[in-house]
Amino acid sequence: MCLAVPGRVLEIEERDGTRMATVDFGGVVKDVCLEYLPDLQVGEYAIVHVGFALQRLDEESARRTLDLFGDLGLLEEEFGDAWEQAAKAGEER
Repeated sequence: MCLAVPGRVLEIEERDGTRMATVDFGGVVKDVCLEYLPDLQVGEYAIVHVGFALQRLDEESARRTLDLFGDLGLLEEEFGDAWEQAAKAGEER
């Protein structure tokens, strides 16, 4: 199953004429295309599906959604080993 997952923008850059961001999904960091949300800024949250930021989201909603997905085991399904490693790293802190 593919999920649209909320993530926080850490960094934005232009790559080959495309606005791209590094996005943190609760410990898993991925590259995301910002062409559908060209005014998204560092620190903001967005719903991301198949590598594209689709909709801006407030921080509280993003955190609640990530917590719920985590509780349901959906993030492990979506991110696999990367999510498990991020979860373990968070436990060690």
